[in-house]
Amino acid sequence: MTNPAPLQTDQLRQAARADTPVSFREAPHNIEAEQALLGAILINNEAMDRVSAFLEPPHFFDPLHGQIYETAAKMIQAGKQATPITLKTFFENAEPIDAHLTVPQYLGRLATSATTIINAEDYGRTVYDLAVRRHLIVLGEDMVNSAYDAPIDFPPESQIQEAETRLYDLAERGKYGQGFMSFGTALTHAVDMAAAAYERDGHLSGLSTGLNDLDNRMGGLQSSDLIILAGRPSMGKTALVTNIAYNVAKAFRSETLPDGTEKVIDGGRVGFFSLEMSAEQLATRILSEQAEIASEKIRRGMITDNEFRKLSGVAKDMSVAPLFIDQTGGISIAQLAARARKLKRQKGLDLLIVDYLQLLSGSSKRGESRVQEITEITTGLKALAKELVVPIIALSQLSRQVEAREDKRPQLSDLRESGSIEQDADVVMFVFREEYYVERTKPREGTPEFNDWQAKMMAVSGKAEVIIGKQRHGPVGTVQLAFESQFTRFGNLAHDDRLPERYE
Repeated sequence: MTNPAPLQTDQLRQAARADTPVSFREAPHNIEAEQALLGAILINNEAMDRVSAFLEPPHFFDPLHGQIYETAAKMIQAGKQATPITLKTFFENAEPIDAHLTVPQYLGRLATSATTIINAEDYGRTVYDLAVRRHLIVLGEDMVNSAYDAPIDFPPESQIQEAETRLYDLAERGKYGQGFMSFGTALTHAVDMAAAAYERDGHLSGLSTGLNDLDNRMGGLQSSDLIILAGRPSMGKTALVTNIAYNVAKAFRSETLPDGTEKVIDGGRVGFFSLEMSAEQLATRILSEQAEIASEKIRRGMITDNEFRKLSGVAKDMSVAPLFIDQTGGISIAQLAARARKLKRQKGLDLLIVDYLQLLSGSSKRGESRVQEITEITTGLKALAKELVVPIIALSQLSRQVEAREDKRPQLSDLRESGSIEQDADVVMFVFREEYYVERTKPREGTPEFNDWQAKMMAVSGKAEVIIGKQRHGPVGTVQLAFESQFTRFGNLAHDDRLPERYE
């Protein structure tokens, strides 16, 4: 039993001095709803099917009701009928409710007082919601007592983390799920998706990245997909995902339907977890890209008056884009999921980005290897993508074995802890810029090798590759993109067969 909170203690002292009774608040419960639900189950066992997906014995306030529910559930699962008569055997030796009522007699009263099973699910929801409220009260009391006790081995940071974990666990237990969906309903969703793709600019079924060749290869960013974007340092992973994030947010358009709900017509609202860079650094990158002013000049203040006016105008236009950045470092997958749910509930969410995967932490179970932790993280991200019905792009580092090969193009086997990442991902993409490697092999000027190097540099300069190594819903292959390093900007590459006609 927890100690009374300080406020209650003060009330007790005042009551003792005033010789007046103290009123105590009772934990929220509804005995009548519990009785009605149990009675409905006892007269028609089909009622159990309506509540068994979310309701458990500990959710009942009366311990006897929890025992009756648990016993009935086990009998029904075993293919037997749960009635007052069949349950009587399990409660014959139970302590009587009072001097005039035994438990077997009480079972009969529950059944005779029940009239219908129509409201069984509503009764179950009521019992469940009250149980959650009781859990919240206990959690709050524990937080208050821990904060007042101030144990040396339990600092405030640990108290906050434990409270967040317990709240997250409580929220997770509350996810009812949708259960089975008929094939006809699934077909309707599929046709709706095809119709939306037909009406949308570019005829994409998913969110447009703003990069035409990548969109054509993937059909856009698909809802509920976990997309891994990997590469070695300096390949441009963050630059590419930042470009995509702003392209999606910039294109956002929606309309309000007659029922008051909001329908997204194009683009989307983006949540960006930047675990490595600050929000200001990300904003500077996007500002450099949109204003076409080198990010180095912006950071050092080496811009002209005209460039500053241009920056101000672009920043004003950018400020309305629904792009939300969380720059907290070292968060856990549980904290990330809780913050993503909150963002979707408060602002809306259509695309989630995590930069990057290896900076997340798991549940910190002792003795757990890093591979197991990464498995927990990727499984959690995939589950979150399905829960929120949004695509999640998670950046990932590649192992150094890439550098040991002559051909530096990455492969699936280059992923760190590749087993879980490759398994859980719907799409795995690699960013590769050959220009980065060629530039570092520059020979001495005036030599024959220098001329060969110069020709090779011209062939790869300003180009990047996005290698799609895995795609559940489409083909794999390589997409060519343009890359302007001074603006950290990826763009569509002008192909020879798409160049405009020239007139003499």
